[in-house]
Amino acid sequence: MKKKKITIKDVAKHSGVSIATVSLILNGNEEKFSAKTVEKVLASKDILGYQPDYVARQMITKETKTIGVLVPDITNPFFNTLMRGIEDVLYKQNFVTILCNADSDHQKEIEYLAELARRGVDGFIIATSAVSTTAINENLKKQNRPFIVLDQKKAEGFSDAISTDDFRGGYLAGTHLLHLGHQSIALVYPQNPPENVYRRIEGFKHALDFYQLSHDNLLLLPTHFSKNGGYQVVPTILNSSATAIFALNDELAFGIYRGLEEHGKKIPEDYSVIGYDNVDMCEYVKPKLTTIAQPIFELGQSAAQLLLARIQSPEKEWSEKLLPVELKKRASTKRVSSICE
Repeated sequence: MKKKKITIKDVAKHSGVSIATVSLILNGNEEKFSAKTVEKVLASKDILGYQPDYVARQMITKETKTIGVLVPDITNPFFNTLMRGIEDVLYKQNFVTILCNADSDHQKEIEYLAELARRGVDGFIIATSAVSTTAINENLKKQNRPFIVLDQKKAEGFSDAISTDDFRGGYLAGTHLLHLGHQSIALVYPQNPPENVYRRIEGFKHALDFYQLSHDNLLLLPTHFSKNGGYQVVPTILNSSATAIFALNDELAFGIYRGLEEHGKKIPEDYSVIGYDNVDMCEYVKPKLTTIAQPIFELGQSAAQLLLARIQSPEKEWSEKLLPVELKKRASTKRVSSICE
């Protein structure tokens, strides 16, 4: 005999409250009721084994309580921490996160965006730069779907956006190395740099301007945005006059560490190295990596908060938020003699 499906009506009867009260509590509106009432409803739900019918609820409320998050490379520790920040906020509001990792594949990013839209997620956090404005317009903007662009992609005035102060970060990295006396510096960055990396490079160049040094002092080394990408550019650095290296993220710096070690070079005695992001591993490599620290967890939290605010108030004005960065001085950078001092 087929077991009778437990309904919200059964939970209401068992707990001695109205169906409306049960519905509100189970949909995350517990603050409207006393702790005793909430406890009774949740206890009845567990005792009876009630499972919400999300399909039915979606048809009524037009909500799925799901958020789609699109990232380019989940193997990068930056995005691990970012996701933790996003989920920290969404979980407390009873939202489920659908993570799509595109492996830096432009076509996959477009397909994921379209598929998430078809599945009716309530909002999108776009943390990748490759998704085109056209794809966003077709899949999100024209359909009035709430979304926020994050860090790597420029908002272009049609969505909420949150980022860290990348120009300031690049400037801090530049002034740190120049103050230490380095004048010939290698910049290691991704091919076709996203908006945030471009701002870091511009900030670094501004530091050169402040010290009245030519941009020709920079050795520009585009590569794959990964540890292996950093590792591969080491021979070029060794054949140059560079005495310092600015890796545009920490993953690149870790690859550079390995390459320099294999060639018998020491950090910071032979080369000063500075990274960007301040992922956990910076404290565990030897020597500990000097880097520009981004508030990655807070970046994720703020992105989720902005998106939830947009879902609640679709007509409010676009919001842009800029989070600060700071220089974390560790053991991978060292002073050299220079006429700049």
